[in-house]
Amino acid sequence: MEIFCLEDFKDEFDKLKVKKAYRTLEKDIIYYFFNKPIQDLNSGTRLNNSDETPYIKKRLRGSGGYRVYFLILIKKENIYLMFIHPKTGPDGAENITDESKSALYKKVLASIKTNDLYKVTLNKTQDSILFEKL
Repeated sequence: MEIFCLEDFKDEFDKLKVKKAYRTLEKDIIYYFFNKPIQDLNSGTRLNNSDETPYIKKRLRGSGGYRVYFLILIKKENIYLMFIHPKTGPDGAENITDESKSALYKKVLASIKTNDLYKVTLNKTQDSILFEKL
């Protein structure tokens, strides 16, 4: 399985992870998305009706934690992280609008076609996330 992300996700992640209020963010992302079979990532709120390419909103750390929006391409075993936001803390926000969800979906599909993505991996000790522009 490979993990990719939009620049929107990378920028928000980089902004949040340096803030004390969100010190668990990187560990939470690593724990949920890495070293698991793709079937284990299929939980969360389904934002489309596709079994082949589910678009999912996932709560990390419960109702007051983070929201991660991602797309799974089951056949290719690829995950595309689209956006993340905290629910609480200095940058906390309500869920994004339906228009924003739709825009993210269109953006990720276009980015997959043009390869305008980052590959998301872990460092050697598997405790830090690395981004590599494709």
